[in-house]
Amino acid sequence: MARSDDDKIDGRLHGEQFEPEGEDGLLTRLIYMLIIAVLISLAQTVLGVVTVIQFVVMLLNNKQPNERLAEFGTDLGIWVAKAARYQTAASKVKPWPWTDLD
Repeated sequence: MARSDDDKIDGRLHGEQFEPEGEDGLLTRLIYMLIIAVLISLAQTVLGVVTVIQFVVMLLNNKQPNERLAEFGTDLGIWVAKAARYQTAASKVKPWPWTDLD
């Protein structure tokens, strides 16, 4: 039975994630949080650029989006969600580049 796109995304967000063996100290966690905050800001910029490119593609391609850009947007959104979970201490799992991207 084929899984829907929503099920796949939900699995990537909430599926099996390997918890780190040891906990980071608060100072180490703060450093990671600051680095991730900068990466989230960069991700927002990238998302803005990809959004404009996708719109232009749709203008030129009879309202059909570029599938690779759409998939990239999904991956970026999942990364931001995982980063936000780490930032808010909902998860001890650091996002990529410290763990696999999925």
